[in-house]
This record gives sequence, C-alpha cells and structure tokens, in this order.
Amino acid sequence: MSISTPGGPERRPTVVSTGKKPAAGRPAAADKPAGGKAGAGKGTTSRPGAGGKGRKPIAPVKVSQGRSWGPIALFVAVGVLAAGIIGYGAYAAIQGSKPWEKRVDAIKGVVDYRKKDKDLVVGGKHEQGPIKYDILPPVAGPHNDAWQNCMGDVYDAPIANEHAVHSLEHGTVWITYRPDLPADQVAKLKDRVQGKEKMMLSPFDGLDKPISLQAWGYQLKVDNADDSRIDEFIKTLRVNASVEGPNAVCSQGITATGTAPRDLGGNQMPQQPTQ
Repeated sequence: MSISTPGGPERRPTVVSTGKKPAAGRPAAADKPAGGKAGAGKGTTSRPGAGGKGRKPIAPVKVSQGRSWGPIALFVAVGVLAAGIIGYGAYAAIQGSKPWEKRVDAIKGVVDYRKKDKDLVVGGKHEQGPIKYDILPPVAGPHNDAWQNCMGDVYDAPIANEHAVHSLEHGTVWITYRPDLPADQVAKLKDRVQGKEKMMLSPFDGLDKPISLQAWGYQLKVDNADDSRIDEFIKTLRVNASVEGPNAVCSQGITATGTAPRDLGGNQMPQQPTQ
C-alpha cells in the first residue's frame, strides 16, 4: 500500500521486523532467495557449466596399506651378509698376520712334539738301516740319508719311515691313512696331495685313527677326510715346518714303496742348497 504525502512522491512503507518467526511452512517474502528455489544458493560450489568458478578438484587421499616388509627384510639380510664378510675378512687378516707357530697352536687336536721333546726335533741326524720310532707314524728324529720323493706323490702302498722322516725335515706334510679307509675318503686325500710340492700320501698299517697327518715335530689325527683341520694343518705347516729352510728339495728322492729303507748313501742324493 502506498502512502501519499502532500507535494511529494509516494513512499513505500518501511517494513519493520517484529522478531517473530513466520508461520511454519511459509517463509517470509523478504527471506526468499532471488530467482530460484530455496537452498539453490547454499554453499560456495557452483555446478559445472553454470558460468562460475568452482573449487579445484580435491586430490584423492592415498590410503596406507602398511609397511612392505619384503624389501626391508632383503636389505637387512644383505647388510648382515656384508657385515659377516667384512668381519671374516678382518679375522682372516689378523689370523694370517700371526706367526705360523701361533696359528698351529690354534688347530684343535694338534700334538706339538717340538714342545714335548726338543731333542726329538733336532735335525740332521742321519743313520743307516732300520730305525725304531716311538711315535707312529714318526714325526721327527734320526732318519735315512735318502728322502722319499715328495713332489705331490701318492703312494698306493706303505713307504719306509726312515725316508719319510727325512722328507718331513724338508718341510713336507705326510698324510697317512688306514688301508681299509673307504675309497671316496682316499680320493679326497689324493686331491689335497697330488701334484703339490712338499706333499705326499701313503697308507699306514696300525693307525689308531683313520687318518694321521705329520709335519716335522707336529701330528694331527682325524676321523674322516672332510675334517676342515686337515686343510688348516697343510696351510700352516707345509714348508713352514722345515728345519732346512724353504729351499730344501723334494725331487730326486726314493719313489719305491716298501717299509725297508734303501741305503743309497749321502753321495747318491742331490746336495741341499746352502742356507
């Protein structure tokens, strides 16, 4: 309704809010949003194609599936392996730097006759004929002028102790075994000896263990050819145990088998190099 005032334009009445809520279900005319259904303007996101700028698409949230333990376990395993290799290398370097006399002491089961009987291990005692040995197989003591050939020789029958002991004096490792040792075990011993200078192999009757190793003044007895101490004994004492120096020869010795010594005499054997 318009109200006229004298001399002036019509004025619309001012709507004064009374604070009362409109009747239920009938919104006040002034509260209706312009040009659309109620609620059409709610929010700030416009519909696509409505001509307004909408919000940027929200990136999808990645849901964690937990730790991947496979790569972690592999990394740890590689680390442990590397640490083990480095540790073993350091240990081997330390062990290798020790004098061979210290290294042989670390081989379990080795009997050191150099400590037990110093007179026994004095070299250069040459005698003719059969010699009685208290330790069998012998590891030192008097011996024949002629040595047993020890250029990686594999003997299929017993050899004379008197010649074998002379070979020990030159730095040889002499491996002996019971004649009834299984063939596969003998083959493993042959592999360690054949073609290697200052090594020899032969059967030996009456052994109290299947296998016995001798170097000048040292002995190790084991039960089978798979024992790792065999390799340690060879590595430590071959050449090192010589009392005539590393240049003592092993060639041109006795190659025959049989337990009776052959008295060839010193003049028939090659001369040892001067130390």
